[in-house]
Amino acid sequence: MKTLCLDFGNTRLKAAIFEGDNFKEEIVLPNDEMFTIERLMTVHQPEKTILSSVINHNPALETFLASKTKFHKLSHLTRANFTTAVGKPETIGADRLALSAAAVHFYPGMNNLVIGLGTCITYNFINQYHQFIGGSISPGMEMRFKAMQVFTAKLPLVQAEWNFPVIGYDTKTNMQSGVIAGIAYEMDGFIDEYAQKYGNFNVVLTGGDAAYFARRLKNRIFADSNFLFKGLYALSETNND
Repeated sequence: MKTLCLDFGNTRLKAAIFEGDNFKEEIVLPNDEMFTIERLMTVHQPEKTILSSVINHNPALETFLASKTKFHKLSHLTRANFTTAVGKPETIGADRLALSAAAVHFYPGMNNLVIGLGTCITYNFINQYHQFIGGSISPGMEMRFKAMQVFTAKLPLVQAEWNFPVIGYDTKTNMQSGVIAGIAYEMDGFIDEYAQKYGNFNVVLTGGDAAYFARRLKNRIFADSNFLFKGLYALSETNND
């Protein structure tokens, strides 16, 4: 059975196709116009669909998807495969819901820390009893570079380059070291802190830069750039039965 997962973010509109539990491909969408979605449906013919959206998307899409498939729109009313001790569960972001669902679906009965590298970096801890405990949120890589340029008089806007010295020799490399190496040290620090409290647990690193940062961490982790989509698939299974 095929499942179409749609992720409409502030930067990009993306889709993923699953056959059963197996991730098949990711597709970057040019827009959310009906023609785009109709073509996607015609090519892949999914039986189930799920939409996660943080934008004002075309509302006609929901009616169309519901008429063609078992459809679910992700929201605070979504039935999850985990419980939460968070004071206001309706404030948990869609990305964190999906990442937590993926952890429970693919690593059941285990403690999991899922680190999402997006606009912000989210640290999401789900214990072996399938409870989302919470975590942390910090600025993402692009946000850190932009903040230094916006909130200072003379620092430039620097782009990420992966071959940089930890001890920078000019403004550019100092900023690259501060942001990129700083994120790696931050993640290792959080992992070490969690290890003192919980002992053994899985660490899953996801997002576009997951594979790169995985090589910079001293701790053993799983890098999976498609983990958020896997979470949407898991939530589709829970809500589209």
